[in-house]
Amino acid sequence: MSTGVRCWGLIPAAGVGRRFGAEVPKQYLALAGRPVIDHAIGAFVAHPGIAGCAVVLGAEDGWWADVSAYAGHPRVLRAPGGAERCHSVRNGLEALAQRAADEDWVLVHDAARPCLRRTDLDRLLEALQDEPVGALLAVPIADTVKRADAGQVAETLPRSALWRAYTPQAFRLGLLRRALDHAATKDLIVTDDASAVELLGLRPALVECSADNIKITRPEDLPLAAFYLEQQRETPC
Repeated sequence: MSTGVRCWGLIPAAGVGRRFGAEVPKQYLALAGRPVIDHAIGAFVAHPGIAGCAVVLGAEDGWWADVSAYAGHPRVLRAPGGAERCHSVRNGLEALAQRAADEDWVLVHDAARPCLRRTDLDRLLEALQDEPVGALLAVPIADTVKRADAGQVAETLPRSALWRAYTPQAFRLGLLRRALDHAATKDLIVTDDASAVELLGLRPALVECSADNIKITRPEDLPLAAFYLEQQRETPC
């Protein structure tokens, strides 16, 4: 990594988690003694290679100040959320730009991914050393994958080239901002940051990570995440 280039975390957390169905947004649910979001933020704040972190929160967020141990933390910035995840990430980049340079790396990580291993974060940072575009954590698909049509199988897709895109996803601040702006001009709502960069004709690198870096989406994911965190404590990563 070039001298003077820093790495920053960006946690979009403006969603309300409708699919989860809880009264409290899933990022604030208790998990192993801490709110889910604090596990996600903590992975970055505790890492010596991360200069700071921006957390993007919705305007109606009434939990952050009372629930998170990182509210008011000197290395954690707060940014306003947007209508969609991509808009929130764009707002987070603006907040980071107050401290970061266009050439700095920004690692965007889901607030609902509390099980990020230190070894996987290290592996991603190492991949950035000689990476011209950017990189994302991902896991090769092991299951047989079907494409559906009206509730029936239309075809079976070859899985050898298919990966599950996880986070963090790391890109230069200036490049990611340009990519998201480009997607917005086309009225596209990209679901991850790599998709926006791909629209520019660029090809981010895939960095294989542990499959336990799950995203909490449904109620059954919460006890599974608790199990994974317990396993990580018993076998330090």
